[in-house]
Amino acid sequence: MDLRSNFHRFLKLYKDGWKVFRHSQLELEHTPQHYLREQMKAMIFFTSSEERQLPYRTVWHTFVLIQMSVMFTSMCYGLLESVGDSVQMGRDLAFIVGIFFIVFKMYYFLWYGDALDEVINALEALHPWARKGPGAVDIRASKRWYFLMSFFLGSFWSFFLCIFLLLLMTSPMWVQQQNLPFHAAFPFQWHDRSTHPTTHAIIYLFQSFIATYSIIWLFCMEGLSVGIYAELTFAIEVLCLELRHLSRRCHGDEEMRLETRRLVRFHQKIIEILDRTNGIFHGTLIMQMTVNFSLVSLSVLEAMEARKDPKVVGQFGVLMLLALGHLSMWSLFGDRLSQESVQLSEAAYEAYDPTKGSKDVYRDLCFIIRRAQDPLIMRASPFPSFNLINYAAILNQCYGILTFVLKTMD
Repeated sequence: MDLRSNFHRFLKLYKDGWKVFRHSQLELEHTPQHYLREQMKAMIFFTSSEERQLPYRTVWHTFVLIQMSVMFTSMCYGLLESVGDSVQMGRDLAFIVGIFFIVFKMYYFLWYGDALDEVINALEALHPWARKGPGAVDIRASKRWYFLMSFFLGSFWSFFLCIFLLLLMTSPMWVQQQNLPFHAAFPFQWHDRSTHPTTHAIIYLFQSFIATYSIIWLFCMEGLSVGIYAELTFAIEVLCLELRHLSRRCHGDEEMRLETRRLVRFHQKIIEILDRTNGIFHGTLIMQMTVNFSLVSLSVLEAMEARKDPKVVGQFGVLMLLALGHLSMWSLFGDRLSQESVQLSEAAYEAYDPTKGSKDVYRDLCFIIRRAQDPLIMRASPFPSFNLINYAAILNQCYGILTFVLKTMD
């Protein structure tokens, strides 16, 4: 394992993103999902069969999962020490829920690593989602915009992630009654700094490393997951553009017939990849909705419990904003996917030209219009789809919990 080459591999997204930003005519080599997969491979924790066959990969995966399990268990054990202190219990529960979400995703993708790899390869093979050659629709501007959006969002979140990790690792230095980044307990009081300084230092370093590693991995996985849906949304936009330019690009009945069949297959491929993606992320989307709702509800309850302490209210207020921000990101991309897919029927209708084409062409266009009546959605049954309408319903539910708690306390 060459650490230097892995480091450069991890930074390639930011290097290429900066080059694309500075040179507007620079062609993109890969999708953003390819770069994020490369980052996870650089961290030696992309769990496809191909990766696990490389030297030391399985050993490292097992080591990380054991360390994460030990950390989660010690935090649950530490929760027993917080019984009676509602604020400390709330803080412990918040971190336990967050760590559980990371552990769940790590174990989950041990089973779905190959399927995820296949979806990324399918997106990469179809990149840039348009026909090449004379008469092709120019989508370079849109493709560049989507790539730069991924680049700047990733850079923005990376910056704040570094600040969060710095504050988390140094919290024992400026927070009273906190000896470790995460409140945890071990047998024989090994976590007690005054009694066992050596083991306390080892636990401190252990928590710092494994928390930093797992949070960065989660950041890459979340970006990869959201990016797949964003790439599918971009594919739908490309399909709409090609449909609207269909009659101008095709000059004969045979050419138009071949082109409409290609667009039908293109649409079918998008639907197939989306179905596979929803199947892959089914468990994580359910867990994500549950965890976010739990964190928001917990933050509201704890903030109301300690509403006379501005510092505690501020801490749980930040936690609530982080949970809502995470959920809003998924809801926004899910909403865009559904909205763009509905536009396909209008684009196919605009492609109709009574002076050109044959019955086969019109049959293909009608086929696209019929399938576009049912919007493509980001969904994990039995939960509702991820969109802004359901996001507003969650906010309304949280507001209802807040109102109930305030009336109860009064």
